[in-house]
Amino acid sequence: MSDERIWTAAVLVIGDEILSGRTQDKNVAQIATWLDVQGIRLREVRIVPDVEDEIVDALNALRARYDYVFTTGGIGPTHDDITVDAVAKALGVGVIVHPDARAILERYYTARGGELTDARLRMARTPEGAELIPNRMSGAPGIRIGNLFVMAGVPHITAGMLDALTGALEGGAPLVAHTIGAWAPESEVADLLRAGEKDHPGVAIGSYPFFRDGRVGANFVFRSTDAERVAACVAAVRTALEAAGYTVTDGGI
Repeated sequence: MSDERIWTAAVLVIGDEILSGRTQDKNVAQIATWLDVQGIRLREVRIVPDVEDEIVDALNALRARYDYVFTTGGIGPTHDDITVDAVAKALGVGVIVHPDARAILERYYTARGGELTDARLRMARTPEGAELIPNRMSGAPGIRIGNLFVMAGVPHITAGMLDALTGALEGGAPLVAHTIGAWAPESEVADLLRAGEKDHPGVAIGSYPFFRDGRVGANFVFRSTDAERVAACVAAVRTALEAAGYTVTDGGI
């Protein structure tokens, strides 16, 4: 794995239920966390409805810009699960019933006393030329085609698919992160944080304010691919915060 090139990814969340607010997305956070460990940076997230042309347009824009694109949602057995068709259209390929996916689903439902109905068979459809991503949770596999990964919308199923992909993608050095917190208003420590980041190239400092029990504070997250740089930056900012009269809590407040 290279620690020089920065590998990037985008997530395309597909589904009217997300846009309506009926369902809260949880996949973005777990994909982002997983990507960090793989040495890949999540750079953009888009949410689109169950409209084929909008999915196609978003996919083509994201594929052109990032090394990897992950979609979540829209690969189930119902009429509005149109992600496979949209992906195939974006790539200019046909849709097939993948023989391995069909066999997986037949085994899955037979073992549970069911049968592979036409609706369930929809979950064996893939763009032509695709590979399968194992799904130990519900049988229906995810799809990989080139730099595009088609994942489930259900978070625990996506988690299993991510686990199956661990170590399979080319990436850079994983991000190292360290958090400290203080009961300090951001406005009073902004210059201190800016100086810490400037004095430690390669380290990014994120500031996350909160208001609790009538008090204002913030947690500060230091990120880099270099653990020694993170440690040095944390130590410098901690010293500066303490010199300014603030008590620092390791791990955040």
